Amino acid sequence: MLKKLLTLLVATLLATATWAAVDVNTATEAELDGIKGIGPGLSGRILQERQSAPFKDWADFIGRVGGVGNKSAVNFSKEGLTVNGKKYSAAAAAKAEAKSGKKHSSSQAADRKARGSADKEAATATTPATPPATATATATATAAPAAPAPATGASKN
Repeated sequence: MLKKLLTLLVATLLATATWAAVDVNTATEAELDGIKGIGPGLSGRILQERQSAPFKDWADFIGRVGGVGNKSAVNFSKEGLTVNGKKYSAAAAAKAEAKSGKKHSSSQAADRKARGSADKEAATATTPATPPATATATATATAAPAAPAPATGASKN
């Protein structure tokens, strides 16, 4: 009798575990909200990204949904979230890390390029044009000497 009861209990738990799996590509907003750690804001971002294309794997999911990293993916997977029926794995973590590393380095290069252009524009905009020699001589002779700027205690940095 005890064996039958234990078998029934194990079968019920296994059936519940399979029903608890929520696939990110087919889940409704309510199902996503049911995963511990996913709230209305994150589920909205997931659904918005999913409209453009279904998620291929965990690395794609992590790369496209802002606010989801390897640590949160582990937690979501423990709570029953899957991507194409697969739980999160170490291989997915390595792939996501490599993907985010490429994205990070390309954005750094773009930032450096933008800063370089801005620096060049600022240098040309702040460089005053050289006035004619006669105007400089007249301005120097009639202008009062400039007072030195007061020293301030605060640093600009």
